[in-house]
Amino acid sequence: MELDRRSVRHNGTRLRRTALIAGVSAALIAGGTAAAPGASGAGGAGVTIKVSPRVAALIARMTLDEKLSFVHGGTDPKTLGQAGYIPGVPRLGIPELRLTDGPAGVRVNEHATAMPAPVALASSFDDGLAREFGRAVGRDGRALGQDVLLAPMTNTIRVPYAGRNFETFSEDPLLNSRMVAGEVEGVQSQGLIATVKHYAENNQEDNRMGVNVNVDEQTLRQIELPAFEAAVKAGAGAVMCSYNSVNGSHGCGSEELLDSILKEQWGFSGWVMSDWGATHATTDIVNGLDQEMPNGVYLGGELKTAITDGTIPVSELNDSVARILQQMTKFGLLDGAATRRPARDTKGGAKVAQKVAESGAVLLKNTGGALPLTGKDTSIGLIGPTAKTPKVTGGGSSSVVPDSAASPLDTIGARAGRHTAVRYAAGVDTGDPIPASALSPALPVDADGTIPVTPDASFNYSGTLTVPTDGDYSFVFDLPAAYGLLRIDGNNVITGFLGSSTATVHLTAGTHSLAAGAFAIQGGPTKVRLNWVTPQAAQAAREQAVALARQVKTPVVFAYDDGTEGFDRKNLSLPADQDGLISAVADANPNTIVVLNTGSSITMPWLSKVKAVLDMYYPGENGAEATTGLLYGDVNPSGRLTQTFPASESVTPVAGDPLRYPGVGNQENYSEGIYVGYRWYDKEQAAPLFPFGYGLSYTSFAYRDLAVRQSHGGLTVSFTLKNTGSRDGAEVAQVYVGASPGTTEPQAVRSLGGYQKVRLRAGQSTTVRIRVDAQQLKYWNTSSHSWVLGTGKRDVWVGSSSRTLPLHGSVGVTR
Repeated sequence: MELDRRSVRHNGTRLRRTALIAGVSAALIAGGTAAAPGASGAGGAGVTIKVSPRVAALIARMTLDEKLSFVHGGTDPKTLGQAGYIPGVPRLGIPELRLTDGPAGVRVNEHATAMPAPVALASSFDDGLAREFGRAVGRDGRALGQDVLLAPMTNTIRVPYAGRNFETFSEDPLLNSRMVAGEVEGVQSQGLIATVKHYAENNQEDNRMGVNVNVDEQTLRQIELPAFEAAVKAGAGAVMCSYNSVNGSHGCGSEELLDSILKEQWGFSGWVMSDWGATHATTDIVNGLDQEMPNGVYLGGELKTAITDGTIPVSELNDSVARILQQMTKFGLLDGAATRRPARDTKGGAKVAQKVAESGAVLLKNTGGALPLTGKDTSIGLIGPTAKTPKVTGGGSSSVVPDSAASPLDTIGARAGRHTAVRYAAGVDTGDPIPASALSPALPVDADGTIPVTPDASFNYSGTLTVPTDGDYSFVFDLPAAYGLLRIDGNNVITGFLGSSTATVHLTAGTHSLAAGAFAIQGGPTKVRLNWVTPQAAQAAREQAVALARQVKTPVVFAYDDGTEGFDRKNLSLPADQDGLISAVADANPNTIVVLNTGSSITMPWLSKVKAVLDMYYPGENGAEATTGLLYGDVNPSGRLTQTFPASESVTPVAGDPLRYPGVGNQENYSEGIYVGYRWYDKEQAAPLFPFGYGLSYTSFAYRDLAVRQSHGGLTVSFTLKNTGSRDGAEVAQVYVGASPGTTEPQAVRSLGGYQKVRLRAGQSTTVRIRVDAQQLKYWNTSSHSWVLGTGKRDVWVGSSSRTLPLHGSVGVTR
């Protein structure tokens, strides 16, 4: 049975009409009372979605209020701490629906498997591992009482400063597409509904609710949208629309994005939910929005009034409810699956988390065989707070309470053995409560230095801070289950939630205004902590680290940042002057190794001084075990960068143009067009610090014997790959395709056309065949508004990164 959607005009607003469900006499408003159809007048052909007789019958029996309860969130009586709740209709056997954040694991008020950051998953370049990741999260979500996962996030990494770069995949649409498809398939194989987000162009956090993204049609189609379409093809049950506007229309009210592209052109049959607070009007429901979260400001009482007075036809509401119920049916939630849940598999989840951390770690530098560590490293000095207190995940929606998380200090100490001394120095002071003598009035802290916050009693402070000397003061705001803001002298210093955030401010001696606030967001009481680090304390911590570096054979500095939802980084430097710490340690001991617990690209002014750099990202609950295995060579690094690391902040695709980022007057122009990430660096012939696709190994690989032929509309690229080193290892072989001479549309110098992770024993060689799908040879034609094959002689490169391409050939592409 099908719902036939037709476009009509009603009171000057473009409305969509859902035809009567076969077997139901008329569109029903309330209490089973028949009413006239919601709109009249024929329009263009709309979307048809398959609706089972069972769903049609349920809608026919539902009251108006019951229908409305599906299209906006409510309050969960169990207060599990997940992000959203729909009450269901018990009298009709329709269960509750619980929605949880989950880009890096299930975020509830309970322990869950804390997975590595999704950017680490993507750095594995392993589609099968993406499915494993999804399966682990999917089972955990079902076991923890959840029905809908608000993940994966697949927005393009466009801005190096963006606070959620760690929470998404990459700067490349093909890699994004393959990762999101694998994860969606894995999540939903466990009966958990996946929600791909944030549709579309939510590529920064600063002013995400106010900015209007002006993006041309080709760039939208070629860079941002392919991964969302891949998620739809993989069967994603829901799509979350974004806070930002796109070309003048709010993301959650864009008829072009939601109705025309998503539902009509791609045939999406699931439902569209708003990001939390991203709904702007009751009429958003006629433009493709199906559910307002987290409450019903617009799709609650206002929608009820609009339906009863005939402003909006009830068919719009019926269609949205049908989309939600259809997915609930598909996932068995109307047949008892809501109560039949698996037990948690904590060991299995931890195993997958460790595998992802190992596979996605990127070895960025390794001079003179500094890594792997061996028994000859008789003394090791671990430096940095995350060497002792592990950095598990980022803040915001990705904040997960791990089942457990070992310390690198403990795991490295155990692996080093009794003949190696492993010592520790913080290097960075993590702060102490701001003394009452420096504040007027004093902060309302408890004896343990924390500030209690409850859903009914937020923390709000306004006063003065007096500092004794000029210098750089760091502030640390721990917000385990709260949102917080810190302002000094009227400037926002920290905005964050669900995690710890650090910021450094240069203050002159004397009195400054200070305002701080926090409120609980997980449904229960919590405690927040606001600490500071004085210049004297910071210097003392650094001196202790430098002294340790001089005393050991190998210093290993663990560096971190605080990526989180809600705000972007102000620069690409490490917080709390960790750049200065690494440089000082390396000056004291040239054998210094750096382990990064960071979420996105950073600058490295100390790079030439250190021997090795291992990027672990935010490595999840088994990050310490993974880090140890990689440092000691028990695991051979095989991750590759999914984003370009710039050599300088002055040379990036958005540098020097505030209209490109962060926007001016709420307007932001994607004037770089399709030249995002490595495409921009290639076009501008700019040298990055590390290119897209880059990563080292403890072995080496050689490429030869390239052959390329067109087949079935795409390309088959074959070559011989040999492990020329003395260790087993895995290489990510990458195929790049050049521009078509047959078009004047903007084209990349080269774009990723395919990849394959190939595992080889030491000395082993194999013939690798990589398929370049026909879609990767197409461009979006803005005249015909369609994909067109780029014909003619196309260059083809093969290698280990976008800049290391030892094989080059060409092929004639014909229709």
